Amino acid sequence: MASTNSSQKPGASSSRPSASPMPPTSGPNKNAVNTQTVVIDNNQGRILAIADIRGKLSQLNDLAAEAGAKAILHTGDFGFFEQASLQRISDRTLRHMIMYSPLIQQDKRNQLLDQQPPQMRQSLAASPTPLLSEFPLLLNGQLKLNVPVFTVWGACEDVAVLEKFRSGAYHVDNLHVLDEATTRVLDIGGIKLRLLGLGGAFVPHRMFDNGDGQATVAGGQGTMWTTALQIGELVDTSQKVFDASETRLLLTHASPGREGLLAQLALVVKADLTVSAGLHFRYSSSWNEFSVQNDLDGYRQKLISGKDSFERIWENVKTQVDAVIDEPQRVLLEKAIMVAERILPAAANSAAGGATATEDPAWKNCWNWNLCDAAYGSLVLDIKEGRVSGELKSQGFNFAYRRTAATQAAGAPAPAASGLPAAAPAPPANTAPAAAAAAIPAPTGPSKAATPAPSDGKQSASTPAKPSTPAPAPGSAEKTNGATDPKAAKKEKRKEKEREKREKEKEEKAAAAAAAKDEKPTVNTSVADGAKSPDADALLSPSEGGARTPTSRKGPRNPWTLFMKVPPTTTEAEVRDFFNDAKDGITKVAMPPAPPNRPTRIVYVEFGDEEAMKAGQTKHAEKIKDMEPRVVVAEDRSDGPGSQGTLRGRGRGRGGGFAHRGLAAAGLAPKARHDD
Repeated sequence: MASTNSSQKPGASSSRPSASPMPPTSGPNKNAVNTQTVVIDNNQGRILAIADIRGKLSQLNDLAAEAGAKAILHTGDFGFFEQASLQRISDRTLRHMIMYSPLIQQDKRNQLLDQQPPQMRQSLAASPTPLLSEFPLLLNGQLKLNVPVFTVWGACEDVAVLEKFRSGAYHVDNLHVLDEATTRVLDIGGIKLRLLGLGGAFVPHRMFDNGDGQATVAGGQGTMWTTALQIGELVDTSQKVFDASETRLLLTHASPGREGLLAQLALVVKADLTVSAGLHFRYSSSWNEFSVQNDLDGYRQKLISGKDSFERIWENVKTQVDAVIDEPQRVLLEKAIMVAERILPAAANSAAGGATATEDPAWKNCWNWNLCDAAYGSLVLDIKEGRVSGELKSQGFNFAYRRTAATQAAGAPAPAASGLPAAAPAPPANTAPAAAAAAIPAPTGPSKAATPAPSDGKQSASTPAKPSTPAPAPGSAEKTNGATDPKAAKKEKRKEKEREKREKEKEEKAAAAAAAKDEKPTVNTSVADGAKSPDADALLSPSEGGARTPTSRKGPRNPWTLFMKVPPTTTEAEVRDFFNDAKDGITKVAMPPAPPNRPTRIVYVEFGDEEAMKAGQTKHAEKIKDMEPRVVVAEDRSDGPGSQGTLRGRGRGRGGGFAHRGLAAAGLAPKARHDD
């Protein structure tokens, strides 16, 4: 069993009582740092790190047993919800939680999502088992944690529940909520591992907004976010408990890899390791800044970007904030500003990656892990004799579809690389002599004059496609004075093109058959002039296992695309910032030119996968330039079996509808092809 030793450090600059468990309620230490030492194992121990358990708290014990872990680190979206939380969660956040809750079966999920919010809440409240979170079972003792769990809060949590932990009203054995004034030390494997935590989503424009929270914590309507005061108090706490003999681990919900301000925070609190949640990726990642930056200046640019973003917001709200904060809060705010402004000096006269006298060694020594959801993978820190080993496990992507696609593509006709005749592949061993002869292309080198055409006006398959000096065939239209009839000449020219086209199709089919190693006997497909080529009718549809006829159209658009309308002066950077934490899942923003005198312009936002798109649909901001855009999935529309383009409108005419033209202008959908 793990044992704990509780102690209170000298008074910090906190503006609130310290967090549970065992918070002081009165006396001179009421603002002291809440710190404990938890003895795990002095010889060797394994720590499991996971993200986004999403309320399925019974799984914690199973995951710990599977990994042989003696403690768990969790990076947020723990599931801090109780029965009363249902009335505090906004409709949009509630739908998001239902969509991704691991406690809801798919048929039940579909049933709930079809309901209106009031009925949705009634169904959730009436359920005999928890559907959003098993936290009530943990709170009443029905569910117990077998190993110590250390967690920060995430983006989807109830701030009222966290406030009860911070005030001491709630307490759960083996559950430690890390925050800006609560820290723990794990005595394990020959080291003292200091845990520092920062919870909430990183949303820059809300860093000075507490929502329904008290003091430094912020949140409301089922969501929580990081504040500047929270960052300032974490710095204050780290300074109060600093011990050079400890190893420091910073546990955050947002990733220091994406946010320059959090990377700067890791430097300020002297973190040796960081562990954070990702945007629901299928792989976890492991890196340090020295391994991914070209040189120190590249790392500085990341920090400068975070600094500039913070300062733009601070300049806009400085007057209002100064008017309402008290002196302890001002101290914390100054520490947060110090984090933003502490930029490493430029590396002078250094080669890429070379050491200089001005370098901070932390950018080389601090190691970072960004985790996928608990359902898809985890990290195990195996600590023995002072060495911290890392074991990453990820579900990853399934690439089996490519093998199927390659098999189907092998049967497709190979496009001609140029206008020159392609070299004929060697015919299969069992190919009939006549078929092999048909596959041989016309000679391209110098040759004698072509043989005159037969008397019936049709050209032999062995005759070159385009004789250099064609002799007039008997029966061809010619005037008595020797002048050629123009209509007859055009007709002969058209027939000549048809013959060339058929010969080219035969060559392409032969090349495709050889590429697919088709061992079946080749059939002579020569046809007479004027006869319809059988090739067009012989191609099967994809549903019948055949090859799709190649066209000149662009490929299909990204299926994970969101559509919205924004003010005409909106920039791409503003569109990306509108999606808050989900912006890093964006792969492309397409903004077709706005029509003149229109109050809005359309935007298509592409994401890397479905999870990232859904995160963008649910986690975006309310407004962009004082406008509340409606964000919807850009769905394909078809005009029926005869439709020749995706996302066509219902209007009349051959140009397609408004949605199709808009997507085509954005480069997201092919323009309709019309054959006369």
